[in-house]
Amino acid sequence: MTAPVFSNHGCRLNQYELEAMKELADEAGLRDAIVVNTCAVTAEAVRKARQDIRKLRKANPNARLIVTGCAAQTEPATFTAMDEVDVVIGNTEKMLGETWHGLAADFIGETEALQVDDIMSVTETAGHLIDGFGTRSRAYVQVQNGCDHRCTFCIIPYGRGNSRSVPAGVVVDQIKRLVDKGYNEVVLTGVDLTSWGADLPAAPRLGDLVMRILRLIPDLPRLRISSIDSIEVDENLMQAIATEPRLMPHLHLSLQHGDDMILKRMKRRHLRDDAIAFCTEARKLRPDMTFGADIIAGFPTETDAMFANSLKLVEDCDLTWLHVFPYSARIGTPAARMPAVNGAAIKARAAQLRAAGDAQVQRHLGAQVGQLHDVLMENPTMGRTAQFAEVDFTSPQQEGSIVRTQITGLQGTRLTA
Repeated sequence: MTAPVFSNHGCRLNQYELEAMKELADEAGLRDAIVVNTCAVTAEAVRKARQDIRKLRKANPNARLIVTGCAAQTEPATFTAMDEVDVVIGNTEKMLGETWHGLAADFIGETEALQVDDIMSVTETAGHLIDGFGTRSRAYVQVQNGCDHRCTFCIIPYGRGNSRSVPAGVVVDQIKRLVDKGYNEVVLTGVDLTSWGADLPAAPRLGDLVMRILRLIPDLPRLRISSIDSIEVDENLMQAIATEPRLMPHLHLSLQHGDDMILKRMKRRHLRDDAIAFCTEARKLRPDMTFGADIIAGFPTETDAMFANSLKLVEDCDLTWLHVFPYSARIGTPAARMPAVNGAAIKARAAQLRAAGDAQVQRHLGAQVGQLHDVLMENPTMGRTAQFAEVDFTSPQQEGSIVRTQITGLQGTRLTA
């Protein structure tokens, strides 16, 4: 009997949940199984998951193959129809101990092939917490799941359900344990992080959680927050940006586009000027702030002029780390029924955005040469600055430590020290 093989697709939250599934499967005694945790963010993500499933089945012909994750939740029939797949379980079921005990107990017999319930009926999250997922230097803590918004291009709410928050006390207790284990940086993660708290008593905001963590855990050196929706940022989060040096000066923004008409057709809740105003204000409060952003190229009805507005947003918001997504229609979303942009144009526009992002990275990195930085070591010779830039060291450092160093140069997309 061999231990299960796990394969992950998609976001950091999926990776977090994969670690939870490993623990649950181990506790249940699951053996001779393959578990594929899928992503549904694009049609290409689903295609890659199906490709991975075929490859894993070929390499492990006698194992039982379990498919879960967002694509399994949104289109379970796609995977139950695959000859390679034995069991499909939903995003709620994958985080339950009883699911894995049932799978382990039934694996020598007949397991129910489809275990996917209505994700919209789920009202709680983070039933299984992982202490220390990440690297030996950085840990990720899930504080929120799901999304109440319905952007016209996005299938994820149907894979994750409505927004649910982990209570602040639970989050603080987990981070205290992580600090006691020696972690020097904690990253708060979620599907729609800035909606944290709306479903909790008194409806606290993300800024309240950040301030509480920093107040109650004075020994935590670095707190980082992952992707946020800038239009939902609250007053306390802005206060933390201005006054809390332990909150890292790097924010990844869910901007998606730079043209107001496209933003309306996406059903986003901000306009172009809102994004620019937020970046301006955040950098005014914290001059060393850097921004990453998600931007979609070739959304339906996007003209050359509309794309030009999106491209110019990179400069207007002074974005550094771009995640560029060529638009990919997701069946079941309103955008999939809108007039499509030519595929070649989508590809070309995505390339232009990536080139603009690369230029911004080089500009930012070049400005760091000669500067002093506190670098969190991810391995003996590589670490990251507070703004998340990679730094290569010529001499080994202690993994997990924070090293104050002067940046000596730039090689490619990495600083040197």
